Amino acid sequence: MTVLRSIIAALGLALLVYTLAVIPQHGINLLPVFLGDVFAVNWSGQFNLDFASYLLLSGLWVAWRGGFSRVSIVVGLIASVAGMVFFAPYVLWLSLTTGRELHTLLLGVHARRD
Repeated sequence: MTVLRSIIAALGLALLVYTLAVIPQHGINLLPVFLGDVFAVNWSGQFNLDFASYLLLSGLWVAWRGGFSRVSIVVGLIASVAGMVFFAPYVLWLSLTTGRELHTLLLGVHARRD
C-alpha cells in the first residue's frame, strides 16, 4: 500500500505543479481549447474525448462507492471536473482511512463486512 500511496502522491503533485505552471501562460479557461479539439475530430480531440470519458467514469465510481448518497454524488461531480488534482488526494485519503483493506477502498459502502 505504501508504493501505491507514493505513486498516487507523486502523480497528484506533478499534475498540480504542471497545472499551476500552465494557468499563468494560457489562463484558466480550458473548455474552449478542450472542446475545440474534440469538434476538430483530430488526435488531440480523440485523446480529450477519451480523457473526458475517464473523468466521467471516475466520478461515477466515486458516487457509486458512496452508495449514491448526496455527499458521494457531489464528490463524484467534483472528481469528474477536477480530475487527478482532486482524485489523487481523494484516493490517497481513502487509502489512509481504510488501512490495508483494499477491497474497502475500492468498494466503499458495498464492501462486505463480516
